[in-house]
Amino acid sequence: MTGKAAIIGGGVIGGGWAARFVLNGWDVAVFDPGPDAARKLEAVLDNARRALPGLGDVALPPEGRLTLCESLAEAVVGAAWIQESVPERLDLKHRVYAELAGHVAAGAIVGSSTSGFKPSQLQAGQALAGQIVVAHPFNPVYLLPLVEVVGSPANDAAMIARACDVLRGLGMRPLHIKAEIDAHIADRLLESVWREALWLVRDGIATTEEIDDAIRYGFGLRWAQMGLFETYRIAGGEAGMRHFMAQFGPALAWPWTRLVDVPELTEDLITRIADQSDAQSGAHTIRELERIRDANLVGMMRALAANDWGAGAVQNAHDAAREDAAGLVAHADDLTDPGQPVLTLTRTVPLDWIDYNGHMTEARYLDAFGQATDRLMKMVGCDAAYIASGGSFFTAETHIRHLDEVRAGAPVTVHTRVLAGAGKKMHLWHEMRSGARLLATGEHMLLHVDLATRRASPPPPAIAGPLKRLAEAQAAQPWPEGAGRAVGAPR
Repeated sequence: MTGKAAIIGGGVIGGGWAARFVLNGWDVAVFDPGPDAARKLEAVLDNARRALPGLGDVALPPEGRLTLCESLAEAVVGAAWIQESVPERLDLKHRVYAELAGHVAAGAIVGSSTSGFKPSQLQAGQALAGQIVVAHPFNPVYLLPLVEVVGSPANDAAMIARACDVLRGLGMRPLHIKAEIDAHIADRLLESVWREALWLVRDGIATTEEIDDAIRYGFGLRWAQMGLFETYRIAGGEAGMRHFMAQFGPALAWPWTRLVDVPELTEDLITRIADQSDAQSGAHTIRELERIRDANLVGMMRALAANDWGAGAVQNAHDAAREDAAGLVAHADDLTDPGQPVLTLTRTVPLDWIDYNGHMTEARYLDAFGQATDRLMKMVGCDAAYIASGGSFFTAETHIRHLDEVRAGAPVTVHTRVLAGAGKKMHLWHEMRSGARLLATGEHMLLHVDLATRRASPPPPAIAGPLKRLAEAQAAQPWPEGAGRAVGAPR
């Protein structure tokens, strides 16, 4: 489903909405009278174009047309969805809705990005009352899927259902909140944590960094993939949610936090929560939930590691500290016997490397060999500092042979030979093993490149010397079986 959307207010949230719509094929008209509106909008769009297309495994449709308009009336002509994202002032929002009246099509949905106002407050005294609905997103709007949808008795059920359908068509997860309440659901939860954090800083108990660390290295990761109640269901063990509440419920009466107004844990409330938890998660055993949780956590922390951030940075530092013990050498000149194949990778096959056949997916063999190539490059001096100075190696050709399968949790190593290392060329031969089993071989031809011209060029002596010494030291080794082989049977 596509059409035209109008965005009123092009700041961080409005710009995020514009990006979400336009990258999903909608034509988008934006009205924002601010002098820097175009620049700010383009900055958000640049980020969205960089990130959103890589989120899924299916290509996005062609971009819609983006237009900056001089007036509200011009922006909303023909729009099926109007998203208001002006500052959080009720009088300002009312003025916007009043100006929209008479210009908005009868079937158009007017969504508000409000974080706190109830829909009935937005609708009060407005000719468009029946078309106004809360559609509260989270930043960055172009990536995070949650959007809280809240209506009032002024909105009919068909209109709410249609709004949710539009949002699902944008790749979002509409959470229809059935009852009006200030700040909806998510911001009320965030506000409670925020208030407690302010007290912790004010009382000198924790710094802002310590509080952020408590979240991002711990419960924030668990919440990201199972939320609150499902996380606590697992904490209750095989007895489930009822057991958890019996064990930890009394703590609600203890003055652990400044938030001391807590509901009494009556049998009715305990039963309601336990029954809802069963309906939510009862299709899985606790062991299954634990394994799902663990797989999700590994995937998230590996993604964080790719950016050397948060919990991923902790793992990167841990890996770096273990390199010596694993037998990985920092520089080729430190090798005890440079005439032997060099250990360039030692790791365990992670959960997210497994395909539908239950073994390592073919793309990950290339990933592993690519990591081994990067290690060999560093060993001859082509490290991050050298690359930043303007030189690197580009892969020109690759040939991988898949000889045996390997499953999650299996240890694998890659040993690398330099078949040739002279002039512009670096010819590598990788062998991947799990124990004594040969799993795969990878043959890679790389060319040294001047990053300024993007053309092949000889490496400087600091790179060429170690590379040549490795190639010469390993020249006495027998030529690897399969090296230089074409795919399939010879013609």
